[in-house]
Amino acid sequence: MRKLTLLLAALLIGSAVHAQSFSEEVDLFQAAFGMEKKAIVEYFVNPADANKEAFWEVYDEYEAKRKELGKQRLDVLMKYANTWETMSDDQADAFMKDLFKLKASTDKLIKSYYKKMRKATTPSVGAQFFQVESYILTVVRFHLQESIPFIAQDK
Repeated sequence: MRKLTLLLAALLIGSAVHAQSFSEEVDLFQAAFGMEKKAIVEYFVNPADANKEAFWEVYDEYEAKRKELGKQRLDVLMKYANTWETMSDDQADAFMKDLFKLKASTDKLIKSYYKKMRKATTPSVGAQFFQVESYILTVVRFHLQESIPFIAQDK
């Protein structure tokens, strides 16, 4: 997780990143984090052998959708990184609306995939999936909050 924090902080602080380069960096980061994350999920979620294939199919589908939301979140955070020192009230309001929308979308995604997971496997496996995803999301959010500066108060 420390690697994740450092990488996200580096992405947020750098202000002269080109869009294509940034997109490629995000893809690389998500691929590397995805492999680490998959190992964590594999350790904590224990479907029976009969359910493993179904679990990973649903999980991979979930991850593809989660990664898209992750890219949107990074785009919002990059906008924040470029404006936090001089952010207007309108920009602050737009930033918060984007964050609320992304949080709601993420929560809705996890809930829908809990339902898919419990149907494809068992309710216990669905609950394990929900627990590990919620934990990882909470840790990532915590580290992001620690990394980003507060909106400048003196304008």
